[in-house]
Amino acid sequence: MNNDHSSSGGRMQSRTASGFYGFLTNVKYLLKGKVLVANVLPVFTAFWLALYFSGEAFSSHFSTFLLTMIGSTLIIAGALMFNNWYEADLDKKMDRTQNRPTVTGDFTLTAVFRAAVITTILGLGIMLFTTLEAALYSFLGWFFYVVLYTFWSKRKYTINTIIGSISGAFTPLIGWAAVAPANHIVPVMLFYLLFIWQVPHTLAIAIRRLDDYTRAGVPMLPVVSGVTMTIRQMLIYIIALLPFPFVLLPSMGLIFFIITLGLTAGWIILAFRGIKTMDTGVWARRNLRYSLIYLIITLLVMIIVTI
Repeated sequence: MNNDHSSSGGRMQSRTASGFYGFLTNVKYLLKGKVLVANVLPVFTAFWLALYFSGEAFSSHFSTFLLTMIGSTLIIAGALMFNNWYEADLDKKMDRTQNRPTVTGDFTLTAVFRAAVITTILGLGIMLFTTLEAALYSFLGWFFYVVLYTFWSKRKYTINTIIGSISGAFTPLIGWAAVAPANHIVPVMLFYLLFIWQVPHTLAIAIRRLDDYTRAGVPMLPVVSGVTMTIRQMLIYIIALLPFPFVLLPSMGLIFFIITLGLTAGWIILAFRGIKTMDTGVWARRNLRYSLIYLIITLLVMIIVTI
């Protein structure tokens, strides 16, 4: 599952919300809205592409599609709830997480834990009705995010960013494997894309919220090694995205190649500016915004060119 990038906000907004609207607001913060969407979109994209390259009609796999989307969404939601449950003490120290119901007390930790368990089990059970391979990738994504990222590495090692990125990279494999074995070049490269993309995306958050992570004692790279080193690491990972459009050119076509190459080149230019920037906060915010645009456009283009 993709690393956390939910926005900050005042605690008062959640405390004053009431009734059904207040409940939905709390659920949105609990499931980290944008994080959930950023994980589900690759599942859908890969499912669509698997149908295209297998020569299958969407109508013939509609029930599998529903099971895949519902099951994977529940598993991702369960993982995010486990994360909120376990990190409630850290979230209380960070400005960006003050709206989470585990911080405001609107949801008890016991209730969140139980919801996480039930949602995860239900999601995995549903995925077993698709394919065993898709269910396996679903479990691996959950395991990397909950056990290896949240429980083990996030509070101890800067490598937590890499582990969290591996978790999120399983999402396209889930969608593809629900239709066909994920040994095709397209899902392999989608795994590569999601893994590489998440590192500079997460490091941009860490730079932007450096005070938060420092206060909470989370060993993110800019906290441990400084912002300058982090900017250089981001640049390396963004450059590593360059092979993606070239490898997929034969499969996805020239339009896809031109758009994704242009997006990558633009991100590299933006990343280079970080080396000499005088305002790393503004630069990090621009990188964070660009990273989201990059991912959404890339995935949508892959869908559009295969319609």
